[in-house]
Amino acid sequence: MDAHEYLLKHSQELSEEYPGKYIAVVRNKVVAASRSSIVVYNEANNKFPEEKIAIFYMPTDEETVTLL
Repeated sequence: MDAHEYLLKHSQELSEEYPGKYIAVVRNKVVAASRSSIVVYNEANNKFPEEKIAIFYMPTDEETVTLL
């Protein structure tokens, strides 16, 4: 399963756990979370320098309603 499939499959639980934060996903696991995408990338890259890192933003409930 690639990172996008992982996000789709677990979007509800991820949005509840990480609202308003960026998350880094490596090998179908969240390895870093922060309000800063740069912090998330750097933390994930330090832990997994040879792996492909996917960064996603998990919107808050208010942001999601605005998008609708």
